[in-house]
Amino acid sequence: MYSLDKRYKRRKPWLKRVILAVGGLVLLLVIATLAIWFYYDSNLKPLQANATAQTVVIASGSSPREIANQLHNAHLIRSAWAFEAYVRHAGAQEDLQAGSYSLSASQSVQDIVSQLSHGKVTTKLVTILPGQRIDQVRQALINDGFSEGDVDAALQPAQYEGNAALVDKPVGNSLEGYLYPDSFQRTGTTTASQIIQESINEMQSHLTPDIRAAFAKEGLSTYQGIILASIVEKEVSNTGDKAQVAQVFLKRLSIGMPLQSDATTTYGAVLAGQKPTATFPSVYNTYQNAGLPPTPVSNVSDSSLQAVAHPSNTDWLYFVAGDDGVTHFSHTIEEHQQLTQQYCHKLCQ
Repeated sequence: MYSLDKRYKRRKPWLKRVILAVGGLVLLLVIATLAIWFYYDSNLKPLQANATAQTVVIASGSSPREIANQLHNAHLIRSAWAFEAYVRHAGAQEDLQAGSYSLSASQSVQDIVSQLSHGKVTTKLVTILPGQRIDQVRQALINDGFSEGDVDAALQPAQYEGNAALVDKPVGNSLEGYLYPDSFQRTGTTTASQIIQESINEMQSHLTPDIRAAFAKEGLSTYQGIILASIVEKEVSNTGDKAQVAQVFLKRLSIGMPLQSDATTTYGAVLAGQKPTATFPSVYNTYQNAGLPPTPVSNVSDSSLQAVAHPSNTDWLYFVAGDDGVTHFSHTIEEHQQLTQQYCHKLCQ
C-alpha cells in the first residue's frame, strides 16, 4: 500500500499545473484588460493639437452611435467606439442635444461630450443693414451661406400673411420696406425664412399704435408712412437731421410740389436693371411724378419712422446734403442753389 505522503506527492504536479494555468489565464485577463483600458483611454484624448474649429450640425434624434460616427468621419475624434463607450459609461446617452456646434480635433472626447450635453450651440449673427433694398438683403443672406432658392422662397410675402406688420401692405407688393435692419442669431438649423420672419416681427414692434396714429395725423396711411420713412432713410444719414428732412417732404406733399428725391429715382433705375441715375424715367421718378412713389425704396430704421411720425416744427422747403456731412436747409430755391454751390460739389455731381 502507498502511504498518504506518496499519494499526495503523485497528485501535486497536476495541482501545480492547474494553479499555473489559472494564474496564467488571470494574468492574460489582467493584461488584456489593461491593454483595452489603455487603448480606450488613449482614444479619448484629442486627435491633434492646435486644430482649427469646424461647425458640426447634430441632427435631431441622432443616436450616440450616429453622433460618434459623424464626429469620427469629420476627423474630430480618434475612435467612434471609444466615444460611444465613454457616453455610455458617463450615462450621457439622453443628454446629447441636437444643434450646431463649433468643435475641434484638439478637444478631448470628455470636452466634446460635455459641450454636446450642455447644448453649447454655436450661433452666428446675420445682419440686415439700414437703408438696404430688398435685393441687397437677398444678396447679403446668400453671402451668409443660405442658398439662392431658400432666400428667394423666404422673400415671398404670402407665407407671412397674418403678420400684423403687413396688414397695410398692398396685396401683391414685395416685402420692400418691411425687413427691419438688425442682427439676428443663426444656428446650423436656422432657415432663411426664420430670419425674414424675425425681421418682420421686429418691424412690427416699431410700428406701434402711437406711430400709426402719428402717421394718420400727418395724412398718411401706415404704408405711406413707411414709404416716406424709406426716402428719409436714403436721403440723410444724420439722425439729428431726419425730422427736418421729413418736414420738407411733408410740406412738399401738402402743397402739391414734387418730392424731387434722387433716392426714389435711383431706385426706379435699379429696378429696371439700369445704372443708378437721378434722371431715369419711371414711376419712381419724383421729379416727373407728383406724390409718393408706389412702394418703399429701402428698409427703414426707427429714427426714420419717428421722423415721419413726428417731423420738426420748421418750415423748410429745400435741403442739400453737403460734402462736409452737414445738411443745409433753406426756404427758397435761390437760397437752395446758393447753398448747393457753396457746400455740395462731389455729392451733387
